Amino acid sequence: MGKAYMVCMVLTALITLFMPAQVGPALWGHFGFIHLFSLLVLYCVPAAYVAAQRHQTRAHAANMVGVYVGGILVAGAFTFAPGRLLHTWVFGSGSMV
Repeated sequence: MGKAYMVCMVLTALITLFMPAQVGPALWGHFGFIHLFSLLVLYCVPAAYVAAQRHQTRAHAANMVGVYVGGILVAGAFTFAPGRLLHTWVFGSGSMV
């Protein structure tokens, strides 16, 4: 299951690199700040795999925590920022008074 998780995370990170950043400043072309989390995942997943192959459990765990915290929790929280589509879907476009 761990390998399937890693493949899914890498595929998701690769796909997100083709999505334009629509909120905040653009860094290089269509890339924005949130794309840095995709790069974090693309670094941490192979590093975690290599660490696991070398039986370096602490390095493997640290990299996988980086994937989870940076790639899922923090990047996921940014998807709820005002101006993003998910924010509109969840909270609506009007005030809730």
